Amino acid sequence: MKLIVNGQAREAQASDLAALLAEMDYADRLVATALNGEFVPKDERRNATLSDGDRIEILAPMKGG
Repeated sequence: MKLIVNGQAREAQASDLAALLAEMDYADRLVATALNGEFVPKDERRNATLSDGDRIEILAPMKGG
């Protein structure tokens, strides 16, 4: 399916947000996620079903100042 991830078009096989994170090698990283502008807590990612055209934001903390 076609998704928009962090503003970039992307093809994905994942059916939910948790699977998408695993597909993108984010499964073991500390990240914040949003699906179509709505925050999705870590415990809810498996319930966040993806559809063609969805917009996903993945944010990771960074060191520095």
